[in-house]
Amino acid sequence: MAKAFGIIASTPRRINIRGLQDYRPAAAFSFCGRYRVIDFPISNLSNSGINNIQVYLHDNPRSLTEHLGTGRHYNINSKRGKIQLLYGRQGFVNDIYDTDVSEYLTNIDYIRRMMQDYVVIMPSYMVFKQDFEALLNLHVESGMDITMLYHKVDNARDHFLNCRYLTLDKERNVLSIEDNNGNTKEKNIYMDTCIMKKSLFIELVKKTVEYSSAFSLAQMIDVKCKEGKLKIKGIAHKGYFAAIDDFTSYYDANISLLENDSIREVFRHDWTIYTRTTDSSPSKITESAHVTGSLISNGCTIEGTVENSIIGRGVHVAKGAVVKNSILLAYAKVGENVTVDCQIVDKWANISRTKELIGKPYEPGYIRRRDII
Repeated sequence: MAKAFGIIASTPRRINIRGLQDYRPAAAFSFCGRYRVIDFPISNLSNSGINNIQVYLHDNPRSLTEHLGTGRHYNINSKRGKIQLLYGRQGFVNDIYDTDVSEYLTNIDYIRRMMQDYVVIMPSYMVFKQDFEALLNLHVESGMDITMLYHKVDNARDHFLNCRYLTLDKERNVLSIEDNNGNTKEKNIYMDTCIMKKSLFIELVKKTVEYSSAFSLAQMIDVKCKEGKLKIKGIAHKGYFAAIDDFTSYYDANISLLENDSIREVFRHDWTIYTRTTDSSPSKITESAHVTGSLISNGCTIEGTVENSIIGRGVHVAKGAVVKNSILLAYAKVGENVTVDCQIVDKWANISRTKELIGKPYEPGYIRRRDII
């Protein structure tokens, strides 16, 4: 295997997830009860033998920094590898300057110091499984400048609207990288994941700044691609894929894992998803409780009804309460005889005085962090 280091980019400015993002970046969002979104890209790299990882932090980084810690829980080789937390420059007079390239340029010395020849760049707001050892070897053997990962979808008219897509020729060479404007249902959604030589990456960062201070790396690659100056191959991703690019997609991505096929695809015995563990007691399901089709994290007390929901750590659902089609983040409380349906309830929220909160699957509701409802 060729030597590579990983870069996990910060959440792009085009991603704005109401409510949840007020308190943490998308990378720190709770996922499937006991994980964070960033656990998936880091686990992909770790399982692929890539032990040097740069994580770029931006707005509200406290919860993400706390979760990442030293990185030991990601099975990173402590002698030869590390997770490096890097910050971009703050205080832009206009957010058009707030790009991934500006963050790379701020930390260019740290990138130059990396001893590996190749870089694997991944997003912090997507969930999927990918073996980068195989993909890196394929990239080196192909002789291409850049290898890009994409996922073919048939619902691009009303999903993935904050994502980009790849236009490919018959040999899957990339012709352009465009914004998804929802004009067709079938698209090759670009997974913001690519492999290239470190030297080319540094060169592209410099050329982007010279071309436009408002351009992202993907926009610069698109320019060079259309000029015919880069050989780029698209590789199709197979399996579970979720892009947390808006509020509803976060809800859908979590609820979809309640299907047996999806959760078996994501959580496999041969592909561990690492996360920071919390020492707490097992969940308590009382005789009055009724739980079906749900994921219950540790430390919970369930006395009421929970159906088709994801329950985070330390949640209390009181006797007579009904929780359906909802996501309850850690330490939330649902009081006696309260009905919660199609809601995302943030951490430490307490729903006890309002007896009924009903949303819709295509428009779930949101209860803010620490609110008393």
